[in-house]
Order: sequence, then structure tokens, then C-alpha cells
Amino acid sequence: MADQPLVHPSPDQRQDALVVTGAAEHNLKSVDVELPRNKLVVFTGVSGSGKSSLAFDTLYTEGQRRFLETLSAYARQFLGGLKRPDVESITGLSPVVAIEQKTVSKNPRSTVGTVTELHDFLRLLYARAADAYSLKTGEPMVRYTDAQIAENILTRFEGQKLLLLAPMVRGRKGHYRELFEQIMRQGYLRARIDGELVELEPGHRVDRYKVHDIEAVVDRIVVRAQDEARILKSVQTALSLGKGSMAVMAMDGGEPVHFSRNLMCPTTGLAYPDPEPNLFSFNSPYGACPTCNGLGKVAQVDPATLVPDPKVSVKKGGIAPLGKLKDNLTSRIVEAILVNHGIALTTPAGEIPEAVMGEILYGSDKDVKLQDRGGVRGGSVPFEGMVAAIVRSAEKAKSVPLRRWAQSFMHRVTCPSCEGSRLKPVSLQFKLGGRDIGELGKMDLLDLAAFLETLDGQLSERQATIAKAPLKEVRARLGFLLDVGLGYLSLDRPTRSISGGEAQRIRLATQIGSRLTEVLYILDEPSIGLHQRDNRKLIDSLCALRDAGNSVLVVEHDEDMMLASDHLVDIGPGAGVHGGQIVAQGPPDQHF
Repeated sequence: MADQPLVHPSPDQRQDALVVTGAAEHNLKSVDVELPRNKLVVFTGVSGSGKSSLAFDTLYTEGQRRFLETLSAYARQFLGGLKRPDVESITGLSPVVAIEQKTVSKNPRSTVGTVTELHDFLRLLYARAADAYSLKTGEPMVRYTDAQIAENILTRFEGQKLLLLAPMVRGRKGHYRELFEQIMRQGYLRARIDGELVELEPGHRVDRYKVHDIEAVVDRIVVRAQDEARILKSVQTALSLGKGSMAVMAMDGGEPVHFSRNLMCPTTGLAYPDPEPNLFSFNSPYGACPTCNGLGKVAQVDPATLVPDPKVSVKKGGIAPLGKLKDNLTSRIVEAILVNHGIALTTPAGEIPEAVMGEILYGSDKDVKLQDRGGVRGGSVPFEGMVAAIVRSAEKAKSVPLRRWAQSFMHRVTCPSCEGSRLKPVSLQFKLGGRDIGELGKMDLLDLAAFLETLDGQLSERQATIAKAPLKEVRARLGFLLDVGLGYLSLDRPTRSISGGEAQRIRLATQIGSRLTEVLYILDEPSIGLHQRDNRKLIDSLCALRDAGNSVLVVEHDEDMMLASDHLVDIGPGAGVHGGQIVAQGPPDQHF
């Protein structure tokens, strides 16, 4: 068709109907059709009749093209242009959103929770309202104000001689000479080092290769009510020096009692910073499990791939990474291990004793004595084992073929550190209703919705106030997913593992949750794969979109969907060149 502007709708047409004139895209035969706005419209007909050509290649493409025309010339140069569909005019066209059957994302970090934004609201909920527990003891974490700490000292230790301590180092190696000099410059001449009280001297240092705990002695006091002001000042000094944490202990010994402005374990003094939403995100370095980097799985050598056929001898390739035994260092080491144990190279791999095979695969603490060759003594060499060598090659080899070769012996397994939750240990120590955010991710959506309905009764008044807004949003979005028949999914389900139909219904639920109005939604056979009981829920969801002030256009063959529509368009009569015409249209009761 000629490259000329398409006719734009008049105000009256825009309110009443979507009018298409002369649509000839693909096999369409100059189709004229008028569709009611803000209604549920179904396109039906045999496969290949032209339904998608009219819905997606004409209406959706033109909607996208008009949107691009609203952008600046600068923006359009990066987005490219869209070819005008082969149609004379389209009037009454609202902004268009297509919800097609295609996978959401192949990114391994993309999950049902991230694409629906449910995980974002749960992260906010946990950051603001969750109870914190100690990673070391499991006790509830506590926090104090400066005045509360001073009052606690006065009531618990009245009349006792105390040391006020500021923690400087916890469980780290180093000689810390500079730290001791800094402590002395600030006027503190004593420190508690690895549990012992020490007088500091210039040049003081500790063993740099050992792990140390170091606390500066800020004050030595006898706890009396009249010294409340001094105690409060010393508490504030200790907290400032200890970056929000401090401890007190009796001068004559005993275990220290810990206090903190931050979340703190009352027994061990372990402190957490105030949680932020990124602490619960596996896509953030602040929350991701350090072992699997937030992926939930790690690559591991599969022993079955190392010895694929136990009947084959080592010499003929029974240990796959070696291939047929060749004269390189690794082969010589394996040969030496076998000979040193009195095993011939012609022995089938499956008949090698388990202990010897373990030495070949996983190495040994002892060096391996190589065999003498050509009058040259073999000497002894360390051997890390085939498994460690493969892992090292897979992670660090600069050669791409070598990395791929190593990876061929590996498979992905659930991360042993986070057990698939993708989060670091501290992130899983914050709980609501006794469950951490990782446990919520593993629940199917039906169980998660049921759990959240009972959560209000398990929250304090303060928690309930904070949690009200994010909980409302989570429950609403969960409800939309349940309404489209996705209650069996879980939030941690990778999106690359879901079907096109599931992906389409996820998008539909997301659009319902967005609460947009005056939009034309186009869907491609959303009922595919749905159980009959869930089909009704899907229809109700589409009707909810319509009732919110949107137009909904569905390409569909399902009879229930056709009967539920406000307007039915039959395109045909056949497929390909035999289709492309409007056979019939109108309310569904005229067709059934």
C-alpha cells in the first residue's frame, strides 16, 4: 500500500468502536471490521485463517508504530522503526499491549518472583518488619539505645567493678600494631586481647598468623547510681569506638555482656547492620550466596562421566579425562599410582580398588613417586587429583576449548551452602511467622497465599502497621496469579523452565495488577494447557480487565471463552489463501 498517514480516530469514534478498514496484511482480503471498545472480543476460526494477522500483525503493530511516533527523533534512531501494516485506516485504537505465548526470560536469575515483582514486595516486607535471629545461637537479636544500655548496667551490675569494652577486631588475622598505636593515641592504655587483659606499650603487636579478638578498655568503673552521667558518657564513647557495639564484664573475670545500637546477639555479641531490601535479593552482592553467586546451583564434577565404561582398561581410556594413556605428566602420575599399588594398566577401570580410584580422582596428602624412565629417576610430585584439575580448568583456563572440555565432565547441583535459596546465611536469619524469605520462595503459590492470610495474627502491633501496605500488595498480586490458574508454581521457579502458556498467564496477572485503563490487550490462546476449573478463573480475569475500562481482544478456539465474550468474530472460511475474510460477527448467542 502507499506510504501515507493512517486515518486517526475522531473523538466520537474513539469512544464507541475500533474500526478497521481495508486490512490486507498476509492473507487478509481487504477486511473491514468494527469492534466494540471496552468489551471482551474473541477472534476465532481455523488455524491459518488470518486471526493473528488481524490481531497482532495489524492492530498491535499499528499501535506500536503510533507509540514510536510520539517519541523524539533522537529516541527513534535507537529503537528503529516499524513497517506500516497493510491497512487503509484504523480508528479508535487505544494504546496496545500484546500478551503472547513466549517464554519470559532465559536469564538464570529470572524467577516467577522477580518477573511478577512479588519478590520485590517480599524483600521490602522482610527488611522493614521481620524478626532477626542470631546466626550463631538462633536467639532473637536485640538492640538498645544509649540510655537503655546505661540503665541496664545500673540495674544489673549495681555495686560491681566493671570494664567497659569497645570491640575493635573480631575473628581476624593480623599483627595490629597500628591499631594498638591508634588506641593508645586516643588515651586508652589497656585492651582485652583474645580474652586476656593486657597493658599496651609502644610497638605492641600480636601474632599476625593467628585469629584474634581485640577490645579496647574504655573505662573501669564501680557501678553506683550517683555515677549515672559518667556511665552514660562512657557507654557513648565505647559505642562510638566500637561502631555501635560494646560489652561490659566484671574486673575479676567472667563472660562479657554485649550491647549494641544495631541488631545484636545477646550471647555472642554478633551484630547485624539494619536490613535493607537488597539484603534479601539474590541479584545483589549484599544478599547473594557467596558460594553460588545467587544462582542456587553450582557446577560439580560428575564421577559417572569420569569412568563411563567400567569394562574399559585405563590404558585404553577407562578414565575418560585421560583418554588413551599418553606420555604427559598427568598420565605418568596415574600410571605411577597404579604401579605403586601393584595394578596393571590393562586392568578394567571398574576393577580398580575404591581407595586407589579415590587417590586418582581426589588426590592424596602424600607425593606420588613417578616411575624411572630411560635411566632417569622419576622423582616425587604432588597430585591434586583429576577432579580438582577439572574444576580448576573449568574456572580458570584461558583456552575456551579447554574450559569446554572440563565442563563436559561437570553437572549443576543444588548449592550446598544456601540449599537453593540463593541467599547468604545472614539473609535467612530474618523471619516472619517463623519462616525466612527463602522458605516462602519454595512454597507453591496456593500455600504461600494461605500462609500470608494467617500472618497478621503472628505480628506485633508495630510489625502489623509497617507490614500493612506491602502485605496488601503481595496478597493482591498473589490473588491475580491464582485467578489465572498458576497456584502450583513457586516464586523461586526459574522462568526459563515454564511453558509459553504459563508465561502468558504470568504476564496477564501482572497486567491486571498494574491497574491500567483505556488499553487494548491482545492475547493469543491463553486457555491452552488449562484445566477446566482454571479456565473459568481465566475468563473471570479477562472480564476483570474489561471491567476496569480496557478493551480485551483474544485469539481463541475455546468454546467457554467464546460464550463468555461480548463480541465474537469468525475469520475464515478456510486457512491460507482460502481464509482472510470475516465469515460472521456479533454477540456469541447469534453463533451458538
